[in-house]
Amino acid sequence: MRDIRPEVQAAAQLVNETVSTADEAVVRGPSGLPGWSRGHVITHIANFSEAMTRQVDEALRGRLIEVYDGGRPARDAGIEAGAGRPAAELVAHLREATAALIAAWDMVGADDWERPIMHRNSNLAAGIHATWRELAVHTVDLDLGPTAAGWSEAFCLHLLDFLRPRTPEGVQLTLHPTDGPTWQNGAGQEVILTGALTDLTAWYAGRTPPGPITGSTPELLPWP
Repeated sequence: MRDIRPEVQAAAQLVNETVSTADEAVVRGPSGLPGWSRGHVITHIANFSEAMTRQVDEALRGRLIEVYDGGRPARDAGIEAGAGRPAAELVAHLREATAALIAAWDMVGADDWERPIMHRNSNLAAGIHATWRELAVHTVDLDLGPTAAGWSEAFCLHLLDFLRPRTPEGVQLTLHPTDGPTWQNGAGQEVILTGALTDLTAWYAGRTPPGPITGSTPELLPWP
């Protein structure tokens, strides 16, 4: 597989730069995710980073471990418990957690990517792509400057392919980016959308596109 560690490291740097000067008003303010403050998003990214670091560390030892002790309920409770912390603590937690995750990915050798992990019952290759998605998408969700317009073509095409299960049944979705390759998914009534690749990808990811999209957008299924 293509080594995306430089992109993941850049995504970690961007999210930390985005919140580096956040004060109490900023972290208590609403994020782009319904019902979540920016403190919720920061906590989620940090907690995910710690959980994925553990996935990598244990995989390299030949062991499997649950992503979050206690599963999804514990994950959700951890986000709620951490979201109200002081801004400085939130920023420090994110910085330390993402640094540890980047260090963990740096330990993965060329022959290690097929090692299994419990995250989505996948492997380390899928896990680093999940890390890329979490960092890049949630940086946009912070609503503190960076938008989907900053996503690379490689990231957009990866995200579109990961999100293929969102296309409704009975729809052939055709995306015609003005600045990228045509993308299709599904079978049935054709729906054609036109716009910048980043705008089309943001829409398909359930985020507000930075720019216009031409065409009638269907209601999408949940994230896989």
